[in-house]
Amino acid sequence: MAYTPKVGRPPGSIDYVGEIKVKNPTITLFDYDAEALTEVTFKSINDSRQYTRKHRGLWLNVHGLHEAEVMREIGARFGLHPLVLEDIAHTQQRPKVDDYGEYLFVVMRAFNYDSATHDASSDQISLVLGKNFVLSFQERPTGLFDPIRERLRQDGCALRRAGPDALLHALIDAVVDRYFIVVEAIGDDIELLEDDIMSSTASRPIADINHYKREVLEVRRAIWPTREVVNVLLRSGPLLQPETQLYFRDIYDHAVHIIDQLDALRDQIGDLLDIHLSTVSNRLNAEVRVLTVVTTLLAPASLVTGFFGMNFQHLPFLDARGGWEISLLIILIAGCSLVGLLYWLRWWTIKRN
Repeated sequence: MAYTPKVGRPPGSIDYVGEIKVKNPTITLFDYDAEALTEVTFKSINDSRQYTRKHRGLWLNVHGLHEAEVMREIGARFGLHPLVLEDIAHTQQRPKVDDYGEYLFVVMRAFNYDSATHDASSDQISLVLGKNFVLSFQERPTGLFDPIRERLRQDGCALRRAGPDALLHALIDAVVDRYFIVVEAIGDDIELLEDDIMSSTASRPIADINHYKREVLEVRRAIWPTREVVNVLLRSGPLLQPETQLYFRDIYDHAVHIIDQLDALRDQIGDLLDIHLSTVSNRLNAEVRVLTVVTTLLAPASLVTGFFGMNFQHLPFLDARGGWEISLLIILIAGCSLVGLLYWLRWWTIKRN
């Protein structure tokens, strides 16, 4: 974990905040138009200095944000404000969108879900939309934008004919679509936990319930401001074409849908706790009833043996030849009578829930 404290640092300082997830930054470039595409991968910022732009559209992607030199040179080439570079390097940003006039700066969080550990993890993704370029900054390679790269490699691709705002839409749409996968995976695990709780086979139900509650809350904290980000993009200025803004409405609908799913999962988790506590209470009540029945059946024996165990010289049947048979008969008659009484009162049949 590499965390740089920013207390006392001047605004615009490029101080990396977060976990270093790749050893060396990697820069990939898609230089394209409707007829041609040039794809280049640079392993260092020095390699990129020799490249000359050839086509109308450009998409520059960076994996690894911890080297200030790389961030500083990219910012100088594309005219980015120092505050933008500061926010890119601070990987714990809240999703937002800032309009700098000549370009838009968007921050989002992309989630992944590990089905083995049942943990949701997030990476910050920063996007910059200019008049003829799109920049994307990721903490590490996740494969999130691989389908978009495949689309750009195809001849006649609509993205290559459209402007950079269409590429920005495709990138944001990929991030939001990943939320559906994560939310569905969490929902499936919660349903399995519900089945285990109902069947009383869950090993640590309270801990699991609290774990999924935290995961749902973390995803919800990211998707809620994302909805506002898309809402702002719907009203953005000349950098977004009216046709592209229509497609952003679809992303907004997706964000609202995901929020509804998360709210449903949060309610389901609350119900799981009630179900667990109710199951524990019912099981405890059943066990107490069993102990009550057993204690009631043993009460006549305790009473009779206690009565004849008193240290008095004159007791009934004390010297009788069949005294113990008489006491045993009394115990059996009293016990059978109590069994009949409990059966008549329907206390004998215990339904375990």
